[in-house]
Amino acid sequence: MFEEVPPFKDRADAGQQLAVKLEKYRGKDAVILALPRGGVAIGGEIASSLNLPLDIIPVRKIGHPFNPEYAIAALTSDGHIVLGTNELPDVDKEWLEEESKHQQLEAQRRREVYSRGRAPKKITGKIAIVVDDGLATGLTMQAAVWEIKQKNPKKIIVAVPVAPADTAEKISKDVDKVTTVLSPINFLGAIGAYYENFEQVSDEQVIKIIDENQNSRHAGRNQSQRP
Repeated sequence: MFEEVPPFKDRADAGQQLAVKLEKYRGKDAVILALPRGGVAIGGEIASSLNLPLDIIPVRKIGHPFNPEYAIAALTSDGHIVLGTNELPDVDKEWLEEESKHQQLEAQRRREVYSRGRAPKKITGKIAIVVDDGLATGLTMQAAVWEIKQKNPKKIIVAVPVAPADTAEKISKDVDKVTTVLSPINFLGAIGAYYENFEQVSDEQVIKIIDENQNSRHAGRNQSQRP
């Protein structure tokens, strides 16, 4: 553990620190794509700092039946699944199928609830900056990257406050760049260990962050169109 306090006070602080690392994308044709829920709090800070549009990419982790926090697979809202390797032979196949259906429905629910009727942002030909509050196994990020690739962006940049060095290296093979604030060789085992405050983000908070980004950009467009 850390001798004094963790490097990030909360997700807002982590998002602000990460935004500094992403400064070169200011003014670029880029979209922030955040993984709900915690990633949206990070993505909102980056989008606000760099004046970029914000959207979600609602992939879902499938946790081990005896340790739900430990990811053994992840899937997209359209059902594409990314599998881990070590524990799958020991997991009941019927349970995995049912849990996959459950998590796919939750991903679809989040898209519907958070978007509030708005169409997903177009990312074809754009720089997609994919954001979460941290990586551990990297499975949910791999699922997000797979889904984004189907939409033919110009580049995919993965941006997280913290990721184990080996996970960051693994993800970097599938994207144009991985940007982190911290990439420790000796990972502490949980993303929350790097935050002083790592409280769960609610649906209401996610909706508020997305709405604020939408309203801010709408107001900015109106301002620029005034004579």
